[in-house]
Amino acid sequence: MCGIAGITGSTGNDVIKKMTDVMVHRGPDDSGFYHDEHIALGQRRLSIIDLESGRQPISNETDTLQLVCNGEIYNSPQLREALKRKGHQFKTETDVEVILHLYEDHGAECVRHLRGMFAFAIWDTQDKRLFMARDHLGQKPLFFCKRDGRFAFASEIKSLLAAEVVKPEIDLDGLWHYLSLRFIPDQYSLFKGIHKLPAATCLTYERDQVSTQRYWDVDFKNKNTGSEVEIEEELNNLLLATVKEHLLSDVRVGAFLSGGIDSGTIASMMAVLSDKKIPRFSIGTREVEFNELPYAKMVSDRYGMESHEEIVEPDLIHAIPDMIYHMDEPSDPFGFGVYLVAQNAAKHVKVVLGGDGGDENFAGYDRFFGQRLVDYYCLLPKWFRQGVVKKISDRIPESYGYKSLAQKAAWVNEMSLFSGGERYAQSLGVLRFTHEAKQQLFTEEARQQVTDNASSEKILRFFNAENADHVVDKMLYTDLMTRIPDHLLTIGDRMTMAHSLESRAPLIDYKIVEFAAAIPANLKLKGRQLKYILRKVASRYMPPELIHLKKQGFRFPLGIWFRTDLKKFLRNLFSQSRFVELGIFNQGYINGMLEEHISGKVDHNYRIWVLLNLEIWYRIYFEGETVDSMREYTNRLM
Repeated sequence: MCGIAGITGSTGNDVIKKMTDVMVHRGPDDSGFYHDEHIALGQRRLSIIDLESGRQPISNETDTLQLVCNGEIYNSPQLREALKRKGHQFKTETDVEVILHLYEDHGAECVRHLRGMFAFAIWDTQDKRLFMARDHLGQKPLFFCKRDGRFAFASEIKSLLAAEVVKPEIDLDGLWHYLSLRFIPDQYSLFKGIHKLPAATCLTYERDQVSTQRYWDVDFKNKNTGSEVEIEEELNNLLLATVKEHLLSDVRVGAFLSGGIDSGTIASMMAVLSDKKIPRFSIGTREVEFNELPYAKMVSDRYGMESHEEIVEPDLIHAIPDMIYHMDEPSDPFGFGVYLVAQNAAKHVKVVLGGDGGDENFAGYDRFFGQRLVDYYCLLPKWFRQGVVKKISDRIPESYGYKSLAQKAAWVNEMSLFSGGERYAQSLGVLRFTHEAKQQLFTEEARQQVTDNASSEKILRFFNAENADHVVDKMLYTDLMTRIPDHLLTIGDRMTMAHSLESRAPLIDYKIVEFAAAIPANLKLKGRQLKYILRKVASRYMPPELIHLKKQGFRFPLGIWFRTDLKKFLRNLFSQSRFVELGIFNQGYINGMLEEHISGKVDHNYRIWVLLNLEIWYRIYFEGETVDSMREYTNRLM
């Protein structure tokens, strides 16, 4: 695990060192560099495998190829043996060296042989060609920029900004989509000229030209025809084998353990497969309704795990600057829980396995059943829904709690106006900024500068794809192509690497994804039972009382805080809005939304959260404020 960077041209070591220095948190153990008259490559290393000799960049036998890689290749032992039999000579024992020799044999097709999480770059010194690739689901990040004959890439945007190939400038298209989707889609970032290499994509830079190609996709149409019992057994065996591969390490491996099905299944399998105590890391709150520690303890006690748990006092507002610095974009409340548990885990281990991806692979979110519920609701005439029922639902008092009755009623009624993919696209943005809301938030001048304003198309292109038929599969495919790489895994990577901790996610190993796609939809969502088939597997390992426990997660009463303790802070912050000063947002719309929330008319907490994050993000990345100075600024506004 590490941070990688590169820049073309005769820059010496000064620029590449700047690029890697700002990513020291990704690799505090070591650094390595390569440069010639055409390119400079750099790496910061977090030593996990081959602790002594696994330094990068790594060259092949003839020194004609140079590799820098961020990630782990779980099938490297098998690949290494096969490559040795073909005559390849290895310089290190590190797992990623297999990429070099696969590239020698297969060129760009080398990625099809890899099972792991990775973002890597190979420089061909003879052909003057740079080849880069990112793993199947996008666990490891990679960004790039090109201007005036210069090309640069890095694991983090702040590294590219340090190279000064492009100057920081807001990408209004990326901002427009983020406000609706909660993630930054496709190749966008929030910085103009800086692009994200999509998951499962290769990039070649040669003769000042950039070309990209997607190398993997997942098909939901070719269904597993086995019985339910057979599919459950196959899934169990595949998960066990995958978890075993993810334990590859020369250092201790721990587990993130909440009270949920996903992390509980992975942690239990780790314990079954290991002959040593598994260190598990859990966090909780003093509020009983939000505290999952008792459930995590039940799993931990069953397997005699080495327990590390902590009751945290959420100080989310003061943590925002640090989270934004590591995200390079606005933070997410979900990320705070990851940030805190990673902070604790990093005191004891360098690697953890978690349960990311279970919901997106096996239909674990309320919205999967919610779409079916809306179908039933649509049996009522539209005039009755929008006339009679809406008037009643609008009178439901807002409790400002998580998924409140008022929010659910408004969601169902609003979604009944749409169908198919359009409904799913709208459902992702209804609690944030709809297209109509953005028309009011953005000034007319800013709206005219947005060249790609169809945020729903970022969802529809996948929902309407031909590789899925059932509506559940269409939603799952859409999530796998959007929310997984651009939201869930982005947060997981940044919030763990903030503490120099490597996180691994067996449930989104691409072999698991392909197997899950082949499972009939009615075994993922069975009636109202979410994650049906995964729960069947989990019941083999976890206490029975946890199998049907309602999903909780690590949450905060933001809606209430914004009306009470933080209302002065918000009024002061938005009265000095940089986005208003820049002519991007309308002050009147922001003020009106904030007062609606404070007065109790509408719960705008999701929208307010995004806007306050943007204000802090801008000050850090465009005005040079530090994390410490932004904490002080926050205190002054309280």
